[in-house]
Amino acid sequence: MRRYRVSYSWQILKKELGLYRLTKDIIVMIRVCKMFRQGLGGFREYQIIETPHRKHPIFSFWDKRKQGRITFDTMDFVAEEGHLPPRAIQIMQKLPSWRTEPEIQALYNLLQVLNSYRNYSEPLQLLLARVMRFERFGRRRVMVKKGQRGNSFYFIYMGTVAVTEDEDGSSAFLDPHPTLLHKGDCFGELGLMSPSVRRATVVCMEETEFLVVDREDFFANKLDQEFQKDAQHRFEFFRKMDLFESWSDEKLWKLVTLGKVEKFSYGQLVLKDFIESPSIMFVCKGSCEVLRLIDLGTSPFYYKWIWQHLELIDDTSLKTHLNEPSPVERFKEFQIKSYPVQDFSTLKLKHLQKAWEQQGSSFSRRIKTSGNTLPKTLGPKIKSRHPHSLKCPMINTEYGELPEEAAVGTYIKIHTVEEGETVGLHQILLPENQRDMRPLVLVSLGAEVIRIRREKFWELIDSEVKEKLYRFQIKYPSDEDMCQKFLQENSWNIFRKDLMRLLLKPRQRPPFIPIRPKKKGIYNPKSLVLDLCSLDKETKPCYPIFMAPQKYLPPLRIVQAITTPRYKIQELLPQ
Repeated sequence: MRRYRVSYSWQILKKELGLYRLTKDIIVMIRVCKMFRQGLGGFREYQIIETPHRKHPIFSFWDKRKQGRITFDTMDFVAEEGHLPPRAIQIMQKLPSWRTEPEIQALYNLLQVLNSYRNYSEPLQLLLARVMRFERFGRRRVMVKKGQRGNSFYFIYMGTVAVTEDEDGSSAFLDPHPTLLHKGDCFGELGLMSPSVRRATVVCMEETEFLVVDREDFFANKLDQEFQKDAQHRFEFFRKMDLFESWSDEKLWKLVTLGKVEKFSYGQLVLKDFIESPSIMFVCKGSCEVLRLIDLGTSPFYYKWIWQHLELIDDTSLKTHLNEPSPVERFKEFQIKSYPVQDFSTLKLKHLQKAWEQQGSSFSRRIKTSGNTLPKTLGPKIKSRHPHSLKCPMINTEYGELPEEAAVGTYIKIHTVEEGETVGLHQILLPENQRDMRPLVLVSLGAEVIRIRREKFWELIDSEVKEKLYRFQIKYPSDEDMCQKFLQENSWNIFRKDLMRLLLKPRQRPPFIPIRPKKKGIYNPKSLVLDLCSLDKETKPCYPIFMAPQKYLPPLRIVQAITTPRYKIQELLPQ
């Protein structure tokens, strides 16, 4: 009996020990798997993208010129939104020596969406397409560590990375405004060309796809020679400039290493505001335009111009020599309008406005405008035009009330930067209280520029260059002058169109216009024209209106022209 009890208790203890060991092994295995997943999170390769099933993924047609059939496989270009296509990933998995010329050309065409890749010369782009390999890394993966030697050169195809000064990149997740690089940017090229160590840390902010160029492939395929050719072109450009005429070759090469060429297509935005930009630009090819966003509602000339044209909204006939006022009346009107008078009518308007607000009435009211804006005490002395009514929402400006739809803005060209000129140096030596801090936009006209950090450039320049920069100053016109120029050009364009319609006979039969499907997201040309004739109409435009944000003002509606109520051009011509 005693033996039986001992054996039974030993069996129970054995079972408990086995269960304990099993539980312990499971816990250890869970911890190991968790560590394994975290460790491989940044090292995993591309995810296999399941190709969708289509009825006809491959189609072909007969080419008469080549006398052969051309086949096109749509599955080669299928990918998830933003990801690199699987066909490109398959090509990049091959060794550089195994890639065929058609495959390299296909990668070359596909990578044109990357701005940094497109900035290089065509031979260098083809060499990069030969040696690139694909990598995908997860969030918090450190790509470049500060203080270490660089072994790779990276292009960002999808995702975002941050540039930090610490070694592990943790400050990028604590900083509310970190320095970010997005799709199309590149980093690490200087680490391959020089033996210096990395000066910053680059960490992934999200899942990111990279196109990587390794050091061995970089030198084995002679990419360093093509990079040296591009640097030689930049050196020759700087050597031709009068600004660096006295610099030695060694010092000029330091400037060459600080910048690289960036290419912009026609109409592409280069900088939203180059006044506050930390970089300066040298235009080495093509030209750029400097634009200024003008709020027309803040101009007194625009305020007078609007109300002068709104007086014609009732379509009154043009005055002829039969009903013109007498010379005495015209002299009295000129005499009164030539001298300023004290007008207290605004106080009455403010009192009425407060009374209307207390009654809960709207600001949409009937505004009566007349040919003169003189006080009532001077009204009987001159003959006024017949007033007209305008019913539309009004806003209060510094100079009086203005129709709400007439408060618009426009972009005006104020300067053209030609080849060999610079952007961002015209105020570098002026004190801050004398600088023109108005936001200025830089738009490309098909240009290639060299971008250099301002503080790095400031460390290189000497007293002779500073003296040349002091003479190099550009004074841009004021907003009021630009507003007057815009309205004058607008009036001339309106008169020219009216005259062309009068002199040219319209076609008896309109030309055949094919019906085109409407594209979403494309602004209608009519949205860029302000029509003063339809201010008091209840119908609203059905097309989207282009709005542009401004720093210290609410978003403005942007217009290119203003259509005004006007007399018929036949009345202006001699009978």
